[in-house]
Amino acid sequence: MATYIVLNLLFLTTVLGVLVWRKLLTFGRAVWVTLVVLLVTTIVFDSLLIHLGMFTYPADKILGIRIGLAPIEDLFYSLLAGLAVPAIWKGLNRERKINVLFMTSRPLSWVNTAYPFAAGYVVMGGAIDARLIIGTLFFLIPYNLLMYGINDVCDYESDMRNPRKGGVEGAVTPRKYHRLIVWSAVLSCLPFVLALVLLGNWQSALVLAVVLFFVVAYSAKGLRFKEVPLLDSVTSSLHFVGPLLYAYSLVGTTQAGWLAAAAFFCWGMASQAFGAVQDIVPDREAKIRSIATVFGARSTVWLAILLYAAAVGLVACLGVAAWPVASAGSLYIINLLPFVRIRDERSVEARAGWRRFLWLNYVAGAVVTVTLLMKVWGV
Repeated sequence: MATYIVLNLLFLTTVLGVLVWRKLLTFGRAVWVTLVVLLVTTIVFDSLLIHLGMFTYPADKILGIRIGLAPIEDLFYSLLAGLAVPAIWKGLNRERKINVLFMTSRPLSWVNTAYPFAAGYVVMGGAIDARLIIGTLFFLIPYNLLMYGINDVCDYESDMRNPRKGGVEGAVTPRKYHRLIVWSAVLSCLPFVLALVLLGNWQSALVLAVVLFFVVAYSAKGLRFKEVPLLDSVTSSLHFVGPLLYAYSLVGTTQAGWLAAAAFFCWGMASQAFGAVQDIVPDREAKIRSIATVFGARSTVWLAILLYAAAVGLVACLGVAAWPVASAGSLYIINLLPFVRIRDERSVEARAGWRRFLWLNYVAGAVVTVTLLMKVWGV
């Protein structure tokens, strides 16, 4: 009889065997830290979800050894992810063109667009069907490659002057790869878009077209919405709220769904505005008009605080069950408080808050996920 431990061991040994054969497996300090974080968070959230009764495991399929309430079989997924992802990253670095496309798509942001679509689709009653799978895959990678690829190509000159570009927050790709990026972005999106149009309705096709228009219009020459103050924040927020609205167009929504979308929209505007503060100096040197370069660092930070507060208030209106999410949202406000008096010439100091913002997203995302799971399972 195949138990979870047997299946886990077969899968783990097969994958690790391939990685060892290809000499990709690595054990650095970062890998060990990642493994510890993944294992601890798996134990904590597994125990929480099992305690809440959201799922259980057949006794005849597990060994019965648990850490907290989490069966040890569940730790294999975290172990595999912690070892395989760095190895795959190492392999991608060997293939220059693939690595260029991978970095351009901003892997750190994949979940920010796929998650809203999938969560909105399922929570609003959508089934696990072709539209969910195809839509999630589309908003996971091709959508991000299109969005960030156009941005990186069109902003190449200004990104060269920006000290925070060149890593997970944005690639600075040599011009010789620009044609590859644009064509790869378009061709990778095309089959997904065609499939979604065929599987949807005219309303969903219209919403998808509008979402994709704003993705292109944000950076493309001749439109450059990112250089129109306030419109830059609106457009950037739509990049992430758009997948959620597209899910609504497929399965419908409720008043609570619209409140959640409005809160998400305010959060997106606030995040873009605050993110622009740290780029005031390089953006002004490149003569880029952003919300931060026009309004100034201090005013932009206060605007972001007000927008975060609006998002928290809207979430709180959803009821007591959503209050943990509202509480997590208040952490974004606290994160900005040290910068309420920041001056333009020292705007680069906001980068510390931006780095904390990236980590806060994981905390808030975990809280949102648990809250949604409790809603779906009626806990």
